[in-house]
Amino acid sequence: MTQKKILLIEDEVKLARFVELELRYEGYEVTVCHDGREGMALINEGKFDMLLLDLMLPGLTGIEICRRVRKTSNVPIIMLTAKDEVIDKVAGLDSGADDYLTKPFAIEELLARMRVAFKHCEDKMMKKVLLQVQDLEINTEKRLVTVGTEAVELTKKEYELLLYLVQNKNIVLTREQILNEVWGYSYIGETNVVDVYVRYLRAKIDEAFQKKYIHTIRGVGYYVKEE
Repeated sequence: MTQKKILLIEDEVKLARFVELELRYEGYEVTVCHDGREGMALINEGKFDMLLLDLMLPGLTGIEICRRVRKTSNVPIIMLTAKDEVIDKVAGLDSGADDYLTKPFAIEELLARMRVAFKHCEDKMMKKVLLQVQDLEINTEKRLVTVGTEAVELTKKEYELLLYLVQNKNIVLTREQILNEVWGYSYIGETNVVDVYVRYLRAKIDEAFQKKYIHTIRGVGYYVKEE
């Protein structure tokens, strides 16, 4: 069995060394660095199976690294940080992290969370990579949306909304279903956010390509129709 490659970016040298030794003992191949920019360079140069990121790093923060990585990769990311404020956890997760572990932590908990993150990643890989409705196609591995041969630039939430609609094509989804799935049960904000983002998508897809993909059932919700 091939060793999984882990990149640990942590500026606390003693903690980094401790985690590195424990992970190596568990059979992982570990690369360690203590600076955010150096870590980003390593990410760009090589392929890792998981990233363990400290939140506060010299050079480049863990959140900024996470944002950059998520533009091109779905590699599992776990944040390791001394900050346990809710706002910091939300910021880490919103930037694309899969999980968040507050220091000090037991190594057993880190190992367990790594196993869960790997399992989720494997489950995603087993799902269909290419989704299609008419000539609209979503490549879930590359997070790429195309209509015909033309790529469509979407924000993270626009992409997640379109993906949810396409995964459930021909099924009418209520605003509540969409809100819970795309924004989460704990979302607090404007109640018309679904309608607003549907308008954004229609402007970038339906109107831009002069073809109707997203349909409305008044008083109920939205769906993507397969002709």
